[in-house]
Amino acid sequence: MTFSDSLSAALKRVVIVGAMSGLLAWTLMPLPAEAASAEPVAAKPLFRDPAGDGAADPVVVRNVELGRWWMFYTNRRADTPGLPGASWVHGTRIGIAESGDEGASWHYLGTADIELPPDLGGAESTHWAPDIVRGDDGIYHMFLTVVPGVFEDWAHPRLIVHLTSRDLRSWRNARVVKLASDKVIDAALVHLPGGAWRMWYNNEADQKTIYYADSADLEHWTDRGRAMDDRGEGPKVFFWRGTWWMITDVWRGLAVYRSSDTVHWERQPSNLLETPGLGADDQVKGGHADVVVSGERAFLFYFTHPGRRGAHAEDDGPEQRRSVIQVVELSHEGGWLEARRDAPTRIRLIAGSSF
Repeated sequence: MTFSDSLSAALKRVVIVGAMSGLLAWTLMPLPAEAASAEPVAAKPLFRDPAGDGAADPVVVRNVELGRWWMFYTNRRADTPGLPGASWVHGTRIGIAESGDEGASWHYLGTADIELPPDLGGAESTHWAPDIVRGDDGIYHMFLTVVPGVFEDWAHPRLIVHLTSRDLRSWRNARVVKLASDKVIDAALVHLPGGAWRMWYNNEADQKTIYYADSADLEHWTDRGRAMDDRGEGPKVFFWRGTWWMITDVWRGLAVYRSSDTVHWERQPSNLLETPGLGADDQVKGGHADVVVSGERAFLFYFTHPGRRGAHAEDDGPEQRRSVIQVVELSHEGGWLEARRDAPTRIRLIAGSSF
């Protein structure tokens, strides 16, 4: 069979899979082996922010109108000198990068235009770790962690704020999501098979455990309490290979859980990305991740602090503060997930697999 014949056959094999952020979408089965081998190898590091050098907490979404993949991320002020305490991770704006080659390389677009009222800090607010979903009406919804100011410590309120956009660039109509406390971060949403929405988040007021809440319309939320007793942050929930998965940042790599119903979770014995890699800017543990399900494949986007190793790992300078985004393909082995971060990651994200 020729490559052309194989590609034609592959394009006829269409399946329905659970898409990122809970959206169900039509996607293509994997390309033949000879086509997959022609996919570009992802850059390593995948992306380094040119403005603050502090890219972290990525979420990758499809800009439907432009036909491009966009990455939103927390952009810490890692290279700004003289910032005391934790102020370098405050006063941040959400960065945006774009890929023109379906995920293998990314270039900086700027920052998201997010408008918040004075009671949420206005122009002086801090923006962290968004998640973004697209409604059936074509409107994008961002669930953003907001700290109402710039602070040197971690003792201040943190809220999850819902905003909307038609172009993924300008975000308006901010309203606070009422959840379990006033110290909540890191929203992660899915659209459940029955049509409802479910959000997971980190409730810092309860030992940094993962909580969840339900909504029929993305506007009115009912908090359901703890999703599990383990501590962790940056939850990401997705459906892949007939199973629901949750990945959380447990500060020693990424914990993995599986579920048949998104309520009862079983933890994987080992963490992903706990063992440092060998590649450029990848020789430390991985943190706060996103997953894009692309046909039968799944890709884990995560961040690292490359300078936090060796004799100066505990220092607090620009090299220790800076962070970059990386990507690795997930594999499904023995009922659990693996991430071989030192293998070349060939990637071509499929349009339609995530809105």
